[in-house]
Amino acid sequence: MITFGIMTLNLESEAGYIHEIAARGQSCGMECFHFLPSNINPLTTQIQGRRFDANQQCWVEDEFPLPSLIYDRCFYGDDEHSKKCIPIVSWLKSREDITFLGFGLPNKLELYETLSNSVLAPYLPHSQAIKDCLQVANALNSQKKIIIKPINGSQGYGIYYLKRNDKTIHVKTEKNKKIISRIFPNETKFFQWLQPLINFRPYLLQPYLELSNSSSQPFDIRILLQKDEQGLWVERGKGIRIGNTGGILSNLSAGGSVKDFASWLSTLSAAANKEYIATELNFITKKLPSVLEREILPLFEIGIDIGMAKNGALWILDVNSKPGRKVIMNTQPDLKDTLSLAPLLYGKYLTTNDRKERKSYYEKTLYH
Repeated sequence: MITFGIMTLNLESEAGYIHEIAARGQSCGMECFHFLPSNINPLTTQIQGRRFDANQQCWVEDEFPLPSLIYDRCFYGDDEHSKKCIPIVSWLKSREDITFLGFGLPNKLELYETLSNSVLAPYLPHSQAIKDCLQVANALNSQKKIIIKPINGSQGYGIYYLKRNDKTIHVKTEKNKKIISRIFPNETKFFQWLQPLINFRPYLLQPYLELSNSSSQPFDIRILLQKDEQGLWVERGKGIRIGNTGGILSNLSAGGSVKDFASWLSTLSAAANKEYIATELNFITKKLPSVLEREILPLFEIGIDIGMAKNGALWILDVNSKPGRKVIMNTQPDLKDTLSLAPLLYGKYLTTNDRKERKSYYEKTLYH
C-alpha cells in the first residue's frame, strides 16, 4: 500500500479537509498519515504523528517511517516553530526517496520576475523591492496612491495602502477583520513608522489599482487549478471574494464574503464585457501553469487571485501553490468529493509514472 503523508505546522490546521482526504485513502490504495516536520527524529527519520485507521475512520497516534508521498500544507509565519521547520522541509524536498505532490513557489518578487518575462506580463502590476523609505516617498510623490506588501506574505497579512495628500500621508491596513487607519502629519513621522516595518521583513511596492465594486468593496476572482489523475491541469472552479466596504483586502481571513462566479458575471451589463472577461480568464488559466513549471518546479495545484479594474482590465494579484478551498466549497459544494480525492489521485499518478523531479530549486519554493 502506498504511504501518503499530509504535512502541516500544527495538527489542527485544515483538520476537516485533511480528514476528508484520509477517509478516501483506502479506496485509492493508500495509507494516510498526518505529521509535523518538527516531529521527525533526525537520527532514525521515524515520525511521531497520526495514522488514519480506515476501519474506525479516525486518526490514531503512531510512529512511522517517512511516507513515500508528501502533500505539503505548511504555512509559515515569523514564529520559532516555523523557523525550525523550514530547513527540515528543505531537507525532505532534497531526498530522492520522497515525492512531493508539488514543490511550491518562490517569493512574490521572484514570481513577478518570472512572470514578467512571459506572455502574462501585461496582467502584472509593476512590482519592485523596497530598499529604503525615500523610495516609498518618491513613489507616493509620483503616484499618490500605492500598496506595499511583504515579499513572503500570505493571506493578506501585512498589506498597507498608502496615500499622499497635500501635506499628510494616509496609511490603511486590515487586522482581525477591522480596518485600521492612520494619518502622519509629515514624512519624518511617516518614516519613523515605515523604517521598522521594512527592517523587520522585506517588502515590495506596487501601484494602487482601483479594484472595488460599486459599493466600494474590494473584490477579486479566485480560481482553483489542480492536476487530475492523468497529470493534466484542470480548472476546479472559481468564485468572487468580496471585502469590507472601504477596505483593501478581499481575503476571507480578513472578513471577506464569497459570491458565485456565474451570478456575479450575470450582473455585468454589457454582453461584450462578459465575453471579454471569460476569454481573458481562460487565457490566463491556460498559460500560467506551463509558464511556472517551465521556469520553476512541478506543482499540483494553484490558486490565482485576479482583480478587475474600473475599466475592465484584469490583473494577476497573487498566485498561491497552497490555496484554500473556502471560496470554491462555498459556491460549489458539490465539488467536495472531487477536491478531497484530487491529492490522492494525483499522488497515485506520480507513483505510476517514473518522473525524475528537478530538485535543484527546492530551497526557494517553501513559502507559497
